Amino acid sequence: MALTKKPVTGMKDITPAEMQIREYVMNQIKETYKSFGFSQIDTPCVEHIANLTSKQGGDNEKLIFKIMKRGDKLNLDQAQTENDLTDSGLRYDLTLPLSRYYANNAANLPSPFKALQMGSVWRADRPQKGRFRQFVQCDIDILGDPTSLAEIELILATTTALGKICPNNAFTVRINDRGILKGMALYCGFAEESMDQVFIILDKMDKIGMEGVEKELLECGHAKESVEKYLELLGGAGTDAESVRRLGAVLSEVLPETVSQNLAHIMDTVTEVAETDFKLEFDPTLVRGMSYYTGTIFEVSMEGFGGSVAGGGRYDKMIGKFTGMETPACGFSIGFERIVTILLDNGFTVPGAAEKKAYLFEKNLDAAALAGVIREAMEERKKGIQVLVAQMNKNKKFQKEQLNKEGYTEFKEFYREGLKN
Repeated sequence: MALTKKPVTGMKDITPAEMQIREYVMNQIKETYKSFGFSQIDTPCVEHIANLTSKQGGDNEKLIFKIMKRGDKLNLDQAQTENDLTDSGLRYDLTLPLSRYYANNAANLPSPFKALQMGSVWRADRPQKGRFRQFVQCDIDILGDPTSLAEIELILATTTALGKICPNNAFTVRINDRGILKGMALYCGFAEESMDQVFIILDKMDKIGMEGVEKELLECGHAKESVEKYLELLGGAGTDAESVRRLGAVLSEVLPETVSQNLAHIMDTVTEVAETDFKLEFDPTLVRGMSYYTGTIFEVSMEGFGGSVAGGGRYDKMIGKFTGMETPACGFSIGFERIVTILLDNGFTVPGAAEKKAYLFEKNLDAAALAGVIREAMEERKKGIQVLVAQMNKNKKFQKEQLNKEGYTEFKEFYREGLKN
């Protein structure tokens, strides 16, 4: 039986043309983040199953690619549940591995620690445009800084990177705080034990609208007066820093003043110092699904592309799950695959790419002549020019067309009787 040529569902082969764009985007992100003082690290793609299923990753824990035990540890006869067969899995994001990494290496790291991590993650998700089962994440995190400087630096670094990569695409950073989310719900009379349910419904706002949120909250048995008060509060919240301060005053009996003041300070500072052109808006409906978020949360939407292209927030309790001591932590992740999809759809070409030449030689060219071709190619390579040396195909026109797609713009043809331009 013939082997299957197509990749596994939700994963894809990458052409040289796309790979060139991917490398460009990755280098732009990396160079920008390093200019903000972030240090690059790496972690294994395989994590302990107990870490991956520790109720930190929300719905992503339902999407883990689990790895079966091996050798003597795999006992099929005695296994009663799926967990008896697995001991590890592929990481579903980079935040959990980073937390484990920091817990294991903190003694040898500066404080605060500004981490940069780029790598593949895996989720058994339903594939769709811009969403794959294997995809690259680009994360920056600041560990050990409890102040708003962490959020400010993360937003500035991420927006600077996006501005370089997609200068023609307008984007908006939406920001909120988990404390404000909870304060609004308490102020409107929702019971504390029902918060998760309320937030799950609120998170659907962009899909089902205000009416849909109202309908689902009522169907779940919440009091009509609480629902109406909640929607009225959401609708009149405003989007600027001053609106955050006013909302903080309204919620003063259920929300510490420092929460709203801190968020307003972040917005004011970013607006004052940012050099990239983007909108920064307070969004009281922003939830983000990860259960590990404890404070500020943010998300980036880009014009012409549905869904977010970056997101993150503060997760001050995750590292403590490993160490027993709470450690301030905040991170921002760029949706690398979505950015690449936007660029491909727009017919993007890498600016300032090195000149690429192709030297095509006729079949049966003698050894001395071939050595001369290679010698000439080596001299061009010393000048920073990319030179491909390859034997000429029978269908030379098609061969050139394919090379042209890969960025080769100049061709030299070498024949037994001499060079032809």
